[in-house]
Amino acid sequence: MVENGATAAHVLVIGSGGAGVRAAIEAAEHGSVVLLSKTIAGKGGCTPMAEGGYNAVLREGDDPALHAADTLKGGAYLNDPALVDALVTEAPDRMRELLAWGAVFDVGSEEGVAQRPFGGQQRPRTCYAGDRTGHEMMVTLMDRLAATDVEVVHECAAVELLLEAGRCKGAAALDSEGRLGVYLADGVVLATGGGTRVYDISTNSSSGTGDGYALGYRAGAEVIDMEMVQFHPTGAIQPYDARGRLVTEAVRGEGGRLLNRLGERFMSRYDPERMELSTRDVVARAIATEVLEGRGTERGGVWLDVTHLSPGEIERRLPIMLEQFLAFGVDIRTEPMEVAPTAHHIMGGLRITPDCATTLPGLYAAGECSGGVHGANRLGGNALAETQVFGRRAGRSAGLEPERPKGVTPAIERQLGALRLRFDDYLDGEVPPPSVVRRLRQTMWQGAGIFRDEAGLAGALAGVELLKNQRLFAATERNLLECCTAANQCLLASLICRAALLRPECRGAHMRRDADCSTPPNASRYGHTFLSLTREGIEEVA
Repeated sequence: MVENGATAAHVLVIGSGGAGVRAAIEAAEHGSVVLLSKTIAGKGGCTPMAEGGYNAVLREGDDPALHAADTLKGGAYLNDPALVDALVTEAPDRMRELLAWGAVFDVGSEEGVAQRPFGGQQRPRTCYAGDRTGHEMMVTLMDRLAATDVEVVHECAAVELLLEAGRCKGAAALDSEGRLGVYLADGVVLATGGGTRVYDISTNSSSGTGDGYALGYRAGAEVIDMEMVQFHPTGAIQPYDARGRLVTEAVRGEGGRLLNRLGERFMSRYDPERMELSTRDVVARAIATEVLEGRGTERGGVWLDVTHLSPGEIERRLPIMLEQFLAFGVDIRTEPMEVAPTAHHIMGGLRITPDCATTLPGLYAAGECSGGVHGANRLGGNALAETQVFGRRAGRSAGLEPERPKGVTPAIERQLGALRLRFDDYLDGEVPPPSVVRRLRQTMWQGAGIFRDEAGLAGALAGVELLKNQRLFAATERNLLECCTAANQCLLASLICRAALLRPECRGAHMRRDADCSTPPNASRYGHTFLSLTREGIEEVA
């Protein structure tokens, strides 16, 4: 419906990955819904790329309390306990829901969905569909979405949230032609995914540019724990244009062994009890240390070996990995994979309540752009579960917002005017966005990577601020979105560096070489870092 020149709906969902689509499905139970997708809905983002699995307590001998304990320990006790409780309690129901909607997961020797072991977990609770779990989920969710009245707007990206009297009222968006559209709603859900494309080597697709963090922060919402960037231990090293491509944790879950160039199974030095199934932060630092100390491969990685498994097991359980490496000229049935850490997931994000409300009234968030669920480190398999648990919660909360008058008010028109001036500046700019983004990624990789210190972080922040001040150039209106995206990436990088400088300790994925790392995480005096337009700092706890 169009009112006063704007498209209006009861709920606006921004993002079309697992969390966004699940939010739209839920919100449709309460009224009209518009879903904005930067890509073709269901095709972009991290969910369809996710290979490993979905954590849920489904069997006797496992328990939500164990799942919660593993999540809190893995997250270095920085997680919000209420969010963890929601995740572990509701993940089984959301899995059963997917199955009822037609999702096809692998079946175990016992009756029911098969579950494999993943790092940092006391029980095998990771449900999977081979090594294409996220793809199976997205196909199922898109089929379900098609059965609703949700209006899906493909290839249209939100570039600014719109405010009225301190409340989020919608968003301005650019389509593929560079045309500006206005979308108004009673409740807005941000589910834009992650942003590790600010790093030189990343598992994220080209859409992982951190738009949700930037949109929320600029509108006045608070973000927490932005320093907590997870580097997945195993990303491909070669060929060059495939650097960082994810080598799923399922490889280690199925028995894959990590070896240095000397043939040593080196995880015995770092976590002799859990070995390759230690948490991701531990394994990533172990690999980085092996390389730094001269025991890595010539290309700066280590070997991940599954040749002790039968060819049939590999073909059945790791078909995508087999296909991916065959395309690179490597047959993982007979030779090891060469891997190194790659930027993968941001545990921080918009501060939310268990109902997914942000600190900005009218704005909700779910999925990777929200913070607090995973604390300082995410367990593999928890992210796909998070999309469904909190996607549903965000959609319901936004759907329960009361109906309000919608229109382009003078306050919204002023914001649109400022946005048009920004676009004019881009059309009269100087520096192509790809140049800025390329330098940004190198700056972040060098100064805000796996190992950090104050000097490196301060240098990275100074470099990011210089890039933020470049006058981005759009050759045509079609290039306006490219400029907006580059600006979002610069803002996200700044948030990561600023938060990392605020946390003077080693905690989960945040490893400060210049800090005391002897304090156990459950005895830390620090809570969340927080950043907003009006305040920033780090919480202290008793």
